[in-house]
Amino acid sequence: MNSKLFCSLLPFLPAIRNLTRCAFVSLLPVALLLLAVPARSGDAPQWMHALVNAPLPAHDEKADVILLYSEKVVSVQSADKIKTTVREAYKILRPGGREYGILAVSYNPRKKITAMRGWCIPAQGKDYEVKDKEAVEVSLPKIEGSELISDVKDKLLRIPAAEPGNIVGYEYEEEEQPFVLQDVWRFQGANPVREARYTLQLLAGWEYKATWMNYPEVKAAQSGNQSQWVVSEVKGIRHEDNMPPWQGVAGQMIVSIIPPGGSGRGFQNWREMGIWYQGLTSGRRDASPELKQKAAALTSAATAPVDKMKALASFAQHDIRYVAIELGIGGWQPHSAAEIFTHRYGDCKDKATLMGSMLHEMNVDSYYVIINTERGSVTPDTPAQVGGFDHAILAIKMPDGLTDSSLMAAINHPKLGKLLFFDPTDELTPFGQLNGALQANYGLLVGPDAGELVKLPELPPEMNGIRRMAKLALSPAGTMTGDVQEVRVGDRAWAQRWALRTVTKDSDRIKPIETLLSHSLANFQITKATVGNLQRPDLPFVYNYSVVTQNYAKTAGNLLLVRPRFVGNKSSDLLETKEPRKYPVEFEGPSQDIDTFEITLPAGYEVDDLPPPVNADYSFASYHSKTEVNGSTLKYTRTFEIKELSVPVSKVDDLKKLYRIIAGDERNTAVLKPLTH
Repeated sequence: MNSKLFCSLLPFLPAIRNLTRCAFVSLLPVALLLLAVPARSGDAPQWMHALVNAPLPAHDEKADVILLYSEKVVSVQSADKIKTTVREAYKILRPGGREYGILAVSYNPRKKITAMRGWCIPAQGKDYEVKDKEAVEVSLPKIEGSELISDVKDKLLRIPAAEPGNIVGYEYEEEEQPFVLQDVWRFQGANPVREARYTLQLLAGWEYKATWMNYPEVKAAQSGNQSQWVVSEVKGIRHEDNMPPWQGVAGQMIVSIIPPGGSGRGFQNWREMGIWYQGLTSGRRDASPELKQKAAALTSAATAPVDKMKALASFAQHDIRYVAIELGIGGWQPHSAAEIFTHRYGDCKDKATLMGSMLHEMNVDSYYVIINTERGSVTPDTPAQVGGFDHAILAIKMPDGLTDSSLMAAINHPKLGKLLFFDPTDELTPFGQLNGALQANYGLLVGPDAGELVKLPELPPEMNGIRRMAKLALSPAGTMTGDVQEVRVGDRAWAQRWALRTVTKDSDRIKPIETLLSHSLANFQITKATVGNLQRPDLPFVYNYSVVTQNYAKTAGNLLLVRPRFVGNKSSDLLETKEPRKYPVEFEGPSQDIDTFEITLPAGYEVDDLPPPVNADYSFASYHSKTEVNGSTLKYTRTFEIKELSVPVSKVDDLKKLYRIIAGDERNTAVLKPLTH
């Protein structure tokens, strides 16, 4: 119940402890301070001792720990007070499990930790105990793209002797004044689980709605106003590259708590959540006289409505700094447009608020869209929940009759008409487009009447990709020289601009090219390089460079073997693993990459043999290449297109086959022989 709505251009890292331990890496310097805590003798509780000889659930040799027991007891005292008790115990199997000896619990002014204790039952010797007074309170570390100011802190407790063969466990209690009457039981994570329990204690007349995600539903055992769910032998989720986000695959139960009469701060569907968010944002877009004046000034030079919108969008993206100040309800509620304009900073929902306010001044309606930056975290089967989102953007109602080919990120809504989705936080994606993470993603559209879950548009593959063209010449000695131009659009351009955003030296701006060439050429020298449109996200990003590479062509007797594919790798060893794939393969977004390499043959040589053309076409992707000769020029062309954003497990063998086909084509060589007279 303590999730907040925050945004980041970086991938969203789940902070849920039983899903991943990534969040604890940044806390290690603080954790080291806990090493000074003396180990104290003290008997572990009976619930932990009962686990000493408990059989372990099925696991593989890579498992660092086993979650032997997990219990979460949620007691609703009133609409403004919920008590929660959590108990967990881990059996440490490998050295990597030592970090489970550090307990970290978040709190804020509306949630306090009332008790915290930890224990260790060693394989040999006496138990260890640490108490609440030995815990350390810390502010969360600042992470690029996160909040500047937050009222959330962590309380850390180090449990001694967290070594392989030992059992560590803890218990803590907390009291919360919830903004929303909703809770999430996340019982599946990276580690195998022997047994997990969730207990909900309600007041008389109160009800609940439980929705299961990514796991077969388990019926609750009822006893009066108490409901309890138990799961056992839950498999750990082993990370796979390019897998769906954790929220999209991990077993969890979302519980909506419903007071008598159904009123209060809970919601049972997206419509009710939209009404709730409307209440939070009511009046926030009201423009001050200064803001109205600025909106008029920004649009005064433009005549076309689209140009006026682009002027406002540029101001929101580039002139309002991203700064998140999230205190209390500020984690969800935006600041007022007037305040954002005055201070010239805000987070994602603030930028959306300011943009919406300025659009209103030109009589254009817009609506909040609450979304998750990881596609697949929210699906049509996901119940309404605030914890599923981490970002806010806008849906702009296009004026009737307005047509513009640059406005690609749009859908036709049955009631609201044409809606253009725009992310004011993303300063590197031009107005009219969306980055790949948001495409084909589901977000909560907070419309004029209520909320609804909508699917955002998927842009054509040609809107994202690299057009690489090279004019090259091969010498009889096998040296290749020439000029290459790379034109990048969409997320491909976004990535380069982001990588170079703080680079000041011209020599450092070509480092991405050096990395690219190093993956394709054994040795090379860049003799000249320029970058184009670095500060113009509305235009394609361009690299122009000249390169020399020795011994590019290999000799075989009197023959020369030359690889037509000069630079760039489209193949992948993603699926070349021993273990069978368990989860779908997710692509960042639709894309289309095109290479055209023209190689002037060395004097005195002609083509003896060419690689065969390649035509591989699947529902999710296609790859086509051909090598041909035109006079003294060897020309290689290829196109690689991602058409679907998710490849199900049933089709991963086809994807593996495709990558192998591409790898073979990338290695193929043309054979040159001396001219015969």
